[in-house]
Amino acid sequence: MGDFEAIDSLLASIGPQVDLPAPEVRRALRERAQLSKAQVARALGVSPSTVSGWEAGRNPAGEVRNKYAYLLDGLNAKLTTDTDTDTDTDTVLERAEEAAAAAPTALHTDTAADVAFHGPGGGDEVESLAVPESCVLCGRPAGQRVAGFAQHLDPADCQDTTAKEPPAPVTARPTPDPKPSQSEAVRAKSPARRAFQDLSGPTDLIHEAVEGALAAHHGDVEGAAAALLKRAIPDAMRLLDDTRRGARYDVVAHPWIPDILKKQTSRGADQIWEARPKWTRTRLPPGLHEVTALDINGAYLSALKTHLPLGRLEHSTGLPHDRRRAGVHLITPPDWEHDSCLPNPIGQRDEPGPLWVTEPTLRLLLRLSSPKYGLCEAPEIHESYTSGASENLLEKFRIALKDARDTAIATGDEVTLEYVKAMYSKFVSTMGESNYNRELYRPDWMHIIRSQAFANLWMKAFKAHDEGLAVVRVMGTDELHVIGDWRRVFPEGRGVTEVKVKDFYTAGTDTAGEER
Repeated sequence: MGDFEAIDSLLASIGPQVDLPAPEVRRALRERAQLSKAQVARALGVSPSTVSGWEAGRNPAGEVRNKYAYLLDGLNAKLTTDTDTDTDTDTVLERAEEAAAAAPTALHTDTAADVAFHGPGGGDEVESLAVPESCVLCGRPAGQRVAGFAQHLDPADCQDTTAKEPPAPVTARPTPDPKPSQSEAVRAKSPARRAFQDLSGPTDLIHEAVEGALAAHHGDVEGAAAALLKRAIPDAMRLLDDTRRGARYDVVAHPWIPDILKKQTSRGADQIWEARPKWTRTRLPPGLHEVTALDINGAYLSALKTHLPLGRLEHSTGLPHDRRRAGVHLITPPDWEHDSCLPNPIGQRDEPGPLWVTEPTLRLLLRLSSPKYGLCEAPEIHESYTSGASENLLEKFRIALKDARDTAIATGDEVTLEYVKAMYSKFVSTMGESNYNRELYRPDWMHIIRSQAFANLWMKAFKAHDEGLAVVRVMGTDELHVIGDWRRVFPEGRGVTEVKVKDFYTAGTDTAGEER
């Protein structure tokens, strides 16, 4: 094909874009068909978060727009055929429009909104199950899944499992211990807590990925591990989508971002200061000392529990800190007078004056300036870019990874352990401008999660100091060097709430005055 023929072919392919119904109607059609966002996303080859964006006001383009329009037209035709038995011209599409008009308007705009809040209960997706699953509340088979968990919609159907004629279980279940422990009895009396913590589905995604990789490489552990590391980013995004099913917040993956969160040059950085610690004590107590270098386990995994902004970052000046919101803040940090024994909470900074910090750094400074600690003055807030926030936005995602990590450690499964570590570490590192993760562009989240890891490490250093240990060094996200009996302060192990020994060394001055 010649150059002009190729151009003619390209021009011929350009035509008017197919019309789409209003965003509220798109959502109403999908819900009336009892389809989840994940099902629609799989059919169209996109992510569930993209479908959320379309239902919140964004519009697809190109070939995927044609596919989406074809799907919506098909849903309208299918639902009309199934529900209309006469010649009435009132189609399902018209009914969906009426239902959307009568429902409360979602909080969104065409270009700027980043989240639709559907209210408690109102936004939970009800997914019909082809094969019943055990209800997380009563254990009996349920035909629906709500907020990612199988459960009965009618409380009357949620009967006690001790009924005289219980139906046969859908899947084989282990026989319960006739004498459950006290902790198990307490959990059994707390349906809400069990429902929130039941993450067998997401955890199974990790297990299935590992088993599939091992099978594909005929049991070659190194080959399977290498393959899993390469797919860690898309797998993390798939796990995130799975754990977000039925969530009350529909997070748009590519929101508007202020200039301070954009790189100043192609190879440069943005204007956000993450407060990464890099501190070494200048003077040790007299004598020689055995120093223990401790490794903080799963630093980034623990930092996923942090206050993340949900919607578009909105600019404000001269306002006091609002704990219901989160974002980035231009502050003048307070003077720090404890550098001889504790690192500065904002890290080692050479230039004085105001700087942009994240939510965890600001909250740490405000905490340390409170009467309980009294270690510094409160920072002065000049400007902020914030949005309504949630500390539990990634909580199911975090717990799924933590459960898989704990199981891998308990069973000695190093393949799964390295795979899980790659999932959460690469998930955090590729949220910003990255060629490896185009599904999620949230540099604000990336900075906030990193800063939360630094703030967590700082609080561990303070705990060591407060318990009488001498803090010698604090580095990065997971390195804490101390002098003294650290085991009475920190539990030892590989869990995310534990620490492990990284190294031992001797430091200080001996009786002859020689420094080591």
